[in-house]
Amino acid sequence: MVAQKPFLIHSQVPAKTSALPRVTLVTSAVEALRHRILSGQFAEGEALNQVVIAREFAISRIPLREAMRQLEAEGLLIFQAGKGAVVSGLSLGEVREVVALRARLEPELLGEAIPKLREQDFEEASAILDQFDRALEEHDVAVWGELNWRFHSTLCAPSGRALTMGIVQSLHNLNQRYARVQISVAKWEHRAAREHRAILSACRRRERHKAANLLKVHILTAGRSLVELLEESRAAASLAEAK
Repeated sequence: MVAQKPFLIHSQVPAKTSALPRVTLVTSAVEALRHRILSGQFAEGEALNQVVIAREFAISRIPLREAMRQLEAEGLLIFQAGKGAVVSGLSLGEVREVVALRARLEPELLGEAIPKLREQDFEEASAILDQFDRALEEHDVAVWGELNWRFHSTLCAPSGRALTMGIVQSLHNLNQRYARVQISVAKWEHRAAREHRAILSACRRRERHKAANLLKVHILTAGRSLVELLEESRAAASLAEAK
């Protein structure tokens, strides 16, 4: 995945225009909005002001609405009567479903990809993990989700199953907002880094079953930890609202 430039100004209080390239207005708007959602700049349940965002991006509301519809198809936005586009949220059951789907699809993709992986794929995956390590040292939370997807996709894409890769990428996007919180609060990042290195090592040795199993355990373990964290945080939020 190509790294996306962050838009640092919150759409609700724009101080200046962040004009988008007019050649690819919809694509640019999709990438900009997706970045803000996945990075947490737009909170779960937040209604997006189309007038303000269109003015900030220096585009009309027509391509902006089309971009929002694409993000609705990805599951990142929903349209509600009286509110318009709202940042979607997942129930605990839906989070579990995302984890279960990833645990089923990704190891299968990896197993098919391993015989086709080339040395340049291994080098690229290793370089991504080096970037991840540097981001850990600098506590650069914003890039963790992107680097995580780049690592997973680098190893799985050679499977040649583009349709399944698209589904998996959508699952990563749904999971990414919550995973950022998990990494920050639960200190999951160091374990994730170790497990990524072990997966890459198994891939280099062409150990298909071991690599696929390591990936499955990695996804399921992280998923259980995430659900537990969300259960605790949502229970605490409910208790606070009740007082």
